[in-house]
Amino acid sequence: MAEPKYTTETVLSVRRWTPKLFSFTMTRPSGLRFTAGQFARLGVEPGGGEAPVFRAYSIVSSPFADTLEFFSIVVPDGAFTSRLQHLKPGDTVLLEKIPYGFLTLARFQQPAPRDLWLLATGTGLAPFLSILQDFDVWKQYRRIVLAYSVRTEDELAYKTEITDIAATFGENGAEFRFLPIITRDPEAALHQRFPALVADGGLEQAAALSLRPDRSHIMLCGNPAMVEDTRQALMARGLTMNRKGVGNIAVENYW
Repeated sequence: MAEPKYTTETVLSVRRWTPKLFSFTMTRPSGLRFTAGQFARLGVEPGGGEAPVFRAYSIVSSPFADTLEFFSIVVPDGAFTSRLQHLKPGDTVLLEKIPYGFLTLARFQQPAPRDLWLLATGTGLAPFLSILQDFDVWKQYRRIVLAYSVRTEDELAYKTEITDIAATFGENGAEFRFLPIITRDPEAALHQRFPALVADGGLEQAAALSLRPDRSHIMLCGNPAMVEDTRQALMARGLTMNRKGVGNIAVENYW
């Protein structure tokens, strides 16, 4: 009989940020290796003898952490999250044995690393939290900008953790700016969507840093419409898609 392609892991903790956003930690199998920015495929068993349902989830945790952390949105009537949202410590989750994805810094070869822009909406923040928990990233870049767009302020998950990560991993390293964007609050310092902020220069002004083809590495993760529209806005500014190690813009397509 073929060896299962997944392991069964135990949920250790669950944190509910809003009624529709939650994160959880679980055990990490000793043989799992991944690169910051990659995603895993998690599974739940529907019961009734049906095959497990698997979905892709970017990994929040550092590649060096003893446990695994994931950040999820509740999809109404979703075959996966409708079950996952009720997780509690002690429950089990299936984990495929190999990681996936290419939203990693290794893909950037030219231009040389100078400025790193991490642009996320919603749970697309997850891979960037993993990337920021790597000391090498802070040594490699001179400036790092994390821009995180949500609809309302209560959806700004991990605010404290982002500050702690920057203090812990970024000490004596790259200059860091965290830019929260709240699209449904016209009083927020930044409230436009990413494509508009790129097009009118608002993102650069807030970051006190220019987007430049000769020095900017830009990663996009979030809902597909944001990724596509922001990609187009960046290309209109003269930035290019990263292919075979050359170019400015990298995106993940697992949604």
